[in-house]
Amino acid sequence: MRGNPVRARLRKGGRAFGHMAFEFFTPGLSQIMANAGAEFCIFDTEHSGAGIETLKAQAAFARGTALVPMARVPGSHYHLIAPVLDAGMMGIMVPMVESAEQAADIAKWCRYRPQGVRGLAFGMAHDDYLGGDHIKAMKAANERTLVIALIETAAGIENVEAIMATPGIDVGWLGHFDLTNALGIDGAFEHPRYKAAAKALVRACERNGKAAGFLCGDVKTGRRYLDWGFRILAYGTDTGVFQGALKAGIDGLRGRTG
Repeated sequence: MRGNPVRARLRKGGRAFGHMAFEFFTPGLSQIMANAGAEFCIFDTEHSGAGIETLKAQAAFARGTALVPMARVPGSHYHLIAPVLDAGMMGIMVPMVESAEQAADIAKWCRYRPQGVRGLAFGMAHDDYLGGDHIKAMKAANERTLVIALIETAAGIENVEAIMATPGIDVGWLGHFDLTNALGIDGAFEHPRYKAAAKALVRACERNGKAAGFLCGDVKTGRRYLDWGFRILAYGTDTGVFQGALKAGIDGLRGRTG
């Protein structure tokens, strides 16, 4: 079974950089991202309308590339998580994580016994249809699966230490728009309460040997969060990067032609 170099690097204290995809689920997307230097992509199903067939196709398209395919599921339920892993995703992002109990359930759903309760099926997409020794396959899958808890509510921040202390949770990801909304300071990313929350997340991750994650829209912002201690960053979304680059080009052309 293929390993997950992103999880391995983060567990050693390293950094990882990737992308989030919401719309452009084409056969070439994974190779294009890998060629651009992205180490991972989180394919969204919470807000995009994409389903499991789309995720299964993207996992297949990522084979043979250096890209680690992961998915954001729409909620914290076994039936939304385990099938996505069986489809071939190497990591799961779960929104609105607010307690250690919820985090423990998520971690269990993502891994086989004895670490979890994931149902068994082999010779499937997640093990590249190889089959073979299922005991070894379970151990390999448990080792490669990256579990990301989205911390994006007031309750999530209040319980962030316990969430990040939960075995099996690898990353605490700051959901910045939802968090400011929950705190009553919509989009106020310079607000002291928001900054305090972001830094509390980083401290909780560092104390528990986990990585803090963030989606940045530009390099300046990304560097700022790296300075704060975040170690896994997604640079932009497919729609945002494409639209921004296209607009800049068209605006430039219009400027040159008067």
